Amino acid sequence: MNDFPLLTWTEAGAEHRARWRSERGLPPPARVQAADDTLTADAAFRLACEGTALLWRGDFHNARQLLQAMARRADRRGKPAAGTPRERFNQARMAQAQRARTLGMLLIPVEPGHRIALRRAPDVAQACDEACGPAAEPYVISLRELQGVIGAHEWRRKGVEIPALDGRIHPHYGVFSPVRGEYVDLVARAPLPSAELAFDVGTGTGVLAAVLARRGVRQVVATDQDPRALACAADNMQRLGLAAQVRIEQADLYPAGRAPLVVCNPPWLPAKPGSPLEYAVYDPGSRMLRGFLDGLAAHLAPGGEGWLILSDLAERLQLRAPGELDGWIAQAGLQVLDRLDARPRHARAADAQDPLHAERAAEITSLWRLAAG
Repeated sequence: MNDFPLLTWTEAGAEHRARWRSERGLPPPARVQAADDTLTADAAFRLACEGTALLWRGDFHNARQLLQAMARRADRRGKPAAGTPRERFNQARMAQAQRARTLGMLLIPVEPGHRIALRRAPDVAQACDEACGPAAEPYVISLRELQGVIGAHEWRRKGVEIPALDGRIHPHYGVFSPVRGEYVDLVARAPLPSAELAFDVGTGTGVLAAVLARRGVRQVVATDQDPRALACAADNMQRLGLAAQVRIEQADLYPAGRAPLVVCNPPWLPAKPGSPLEYAVYDPGSRMLRGFLDGLAAHLAPGGEGWLILSDLAERLQLRAPGELDGWIAQAGLQVLDRLDARPRHARAADAQDPLHAERAAEITSLWRLAAG
């Protein structure tokens, strides 16, 4: 807990302090006041918009209802995004960030051992232990973030059904969940160049490494640099009975050596993450994508293939110029052997209220089969 800053507030005429905990990396609010069940949703929303955080002292379920009421008010204030796809994307991100800041102003005090001493509060100890580690000191966390921790615990407990595995993947907190099945299906049906060895670069939950192992690849080396992802992938290999077949290594992109198959599913959008939890979605400056392409030829065995799994949403949102990806592939000394495409099946592609609905509905996810030139 010593790595977390102190949050200070005045309550009942006395000054109080507790650790501020934010897995999203948000700074502690500058102004804090105590609040309870007598606070109306209109007053809470006004204070939150003005930058005053509300430390909840009332019933926990009432706090959840208050947060829902604040969310409805925040959504009514939102204006439909307009302009070019890039402008609408930036407007939507700004609106999401403002909404998150406002709703993040409702705070919950937590005692050592992740115990919440509020009426009708749930037992969140296991969920918080999984996401944040042990807590020897009291701390304060936003209710919105606490709900994210609880939701992640349920995802981890239940898992995500992956038909290509005939099993489930159990995502950990902060590790991108494989809820979009089209990219997994592409890896499940692309023709294997070899069954000897494969590298899975940026493995995350380990879902693609597991698919390759299920397809008969005798040895898969899966890399990631995020400790949470490494622990998640190792957990999933144990659950699936693939621990002997899939080796998990910490690395920034590639492991040592060469392989006849190298697979990478980098973040799809070249934009700056708004928090550490968004690095699975946003790849600032296309760092991971370009790093994979630039290093691929040096890590392919003779006659080997690199599989790049990528959506064209960045082009549709004008975040990447048409033909820019082809240029990077050529600059890296690579050639395209084939490209397998899949249409989106995710819910946001069908959400007509989404300001980026047209781009998401037309999105294509592709598996690029690459070889050294």
